[in-house]
Amino acid sequence: MSYPSVAGIYNGSRNGTCNSIFTPCFTHLYCAVLAGGLLGVISILFLLAKMNTRSVTTTAVVNLVVVHSVFLLTVPFRLVYLIKRLWIFGLPFCKFVSSMLHIHMYLTFLFYVVILIIRYLIFFKRKDKVEFYRKLHAVAASTAMWLLVIVFVVPLVASKYGGVNEYDENHCFTFHRELSHKSVQIINYIIIFVVVATAIILLSVQVFIIASMVRKIRHSLLSHQEFWAQLKNLFFIGVIFICFLPYQFYRIYYLQVVTQLNDCGSNATFYNELFLSITAISCFDLLLFVFGGSHWFKQKIISLWNCLLCH
Repeated sequence: MSYPSVAGIYNGSRNGTCNSIFTPCFTHLYCAVLAGGLLGVISILFLLAKMNTRSVTTTAVVNLVVVHSVFLLTVPFRLVYLIKRLWIFGLPFCKFVSSMLHIHMYLTFLFYVVILIIRYLIFFKRKDKVEFYRKLHAVAASTAMWLLVIVFVVPLVASKYGGVNEYDENHCFTFHRELSHKSVQIINYIIIFVVVATAIILLSVQVFIIASMVRKIRHSLLSHQEFWAQLKNLFFIGVIFICFLPYQFYRIYYLQVVTQLNDCGSNATFYNELFLSITAISCFDLLLFVFGGSHWFKQKIISLWNCLLCH
């Protein structure tokens, strides 16, 4: 099967719809996301079996696994579309699969924020952990959150996502015309501000914590368990800045030019789709989380640190 060249994807159209999504990079990216995400989910399940089920952090991680798992179930449908270049699953399911990429990004971001805030509270209040009183409370909190998503968020997205304009049932993921409406743009600007501001605040707090630890502990940093916990916090923040913020920043520009776009009139649509697809790479977080907590990884970091001190 041949693919259109990246240079030529902006000038053509296929039955009036953008064909930029059919470039090889999207197929390769989603294949990697599916493989890495599934491996991460399987790996983290073995780790969760040994963790404290009453821990608030553990509960957040469990819910993060659920978010990734639900999203990964929709990735094969994207791949089928990328390969066949024809959507055969109906327009309603197209809207669901398309919206799941956004829902996955923001729910993942939300659980990152929850995990980081809990860890910050543990650090500043000098606690060992934050727990629910009973396991049932952890289950109840997770159930309440998912009921909120299922009862309110999913129906709202299903009814409003791609609901203003009419679209071809044989082609999917071309809902950018919705962004030309003023109300939709305002909501997007608010979301962008909240996400970026939250990310900057989290990074500032994390830098303050690590700086304070360096001043107090200095050369014995790597022998303290708390320091390793703070490094894991940096990992979550790193995912936010690498996977989520590029899309949010580009979104500011895209919202300004989207009203001037035809279906395939600009490479802006391609880059918007590219940055949006990059958010799916956050599925690798579970795999890296397991790898980062391994004894072998810690030993390598300690050896590298000692080597740097020797020089």
